[in-house]
Amino acid sequence: MKKQLVVVKIGSSSLTNASGTISERKIRDHVEALACLKEQGHDVILISSGAVAAGFGPLGYPIRPKTVAGKQAAAAVGQGLLMQNYIQLFNEFAIVPAQILLTREDFYSQVRFHNLFNTIHELLQKGVIPIINENDSVSIEELTFGDNDMLSALVSGFLHANALIILTDVNGLYDGNPKVAKEAKKYHFIPEISDKLLGVAGESGSSVGTGGMKSKLLASKKALSLGVSVFVGTGAGKEKLVDILAGKGDGTYIGGPFQTQMQMRKQWIAFHSQVGGVIEIDDGAEKAIVFQGKSLLPVGVTNVIGDFNALDVVVVRNQKGKIVGKGQIHYSSKNLLKVKGLPSEQSKEYSINKKAAVIHRDNWVTMTKE
Repeated sequence: MKKQLVVVKIGSSSLTNASGTISERKIRDHVEALACLKEQGHDVILISSGAVAAGFGPLGYPIRPKTVAGKQAAAAVGQGLLMQNYIQLFNEFAIVPAQILLTREDFYSQVRFHNLFNTIHELLQKGVIPIINENDSVSIEELTFGDNDMLSALVSGFLHANALIILTDVNGLYDGNPKVAKEAKKYHFIPEISDKLLGVAGESGSSVGTGGMKSKLLASKKALSLGVSVFVGTGAGKEKLVDILAGKGDGTYIGGPFQTQMQMRKQWIAFHSQVGGVIEIDDGAEKAIVFQGKSLLPVGVTNVIGDFNALDVVVVRNQKGKIVGKGQIHYSSKNLLKVKGLPSEQSKEYSINKKAAVIHRDNWVTMTKE
């Protein structure tokens, strides 16, 4: 299988016992599966819940605390316990984990996201598994909204992951609560997240977690809007993530097969994305990107119209004013104005990923055959 970037989100209930303590058996099973996925040559990012759940027991709370202060205190204790376990277990596979604590705002600040983007890619190049969690000890929004599902969608979308795998304690999504209604029907595949489906979705099903079916559907909807297919379900054994990636997982696939990820991203760019602005290119750039399958470079850009951020989708026009395509851009409008018409070596420092391409060919859709 071709090398892929896979984001795996593990919920609290899949990491801890009902009492709130970390389950060594559960976390070892996940680590073995993550290590197996890396052995297959894939890049892996882990979104790990469990900090609050792991921390409230040692603080003396009999159940998950209800107050914000209690949750933040539990997160402050539990995050260290969680990482301690990951470090020890990944060490058995000669894998180094790295901790990254985020808030949603990190994705919408160009400077902060630029740093995050570069850090994660550097870690992946070094063979490290980034372990990301919401910064629960200071983030009030997360603790009131309730989970890492949406965070996993943002990470997978903005980093162009090939797959988002959400592991939980239920083997997929149902049209009812399978723990209560035996007749509840499982969804093996959902092409899109409808309002009707969201309307019947339930909330959290465990005492240590905060994300239920609705949370996972909302996260899946966000991931799909960013061009990433999703799996929600469970599994056991070191092969479980490899099986899920191959389409053999015990759960629900949402959006489409993981193997069609590139096609899905381009469909999103072409038909579902919001356009942030317009750029105009010269004849040489048009020939290169439309007919030769090359990326668009700054030297070929002649004009920038609108106010957009890096990673927005823009319309591309030729010198005659005709639309030739759309693409996801690596420069903000402000920075692109600084480098348009310049050689690549003079432009890289203004790009969000420190590479010259304004629009990479993998993030480009041609909209003319002429």
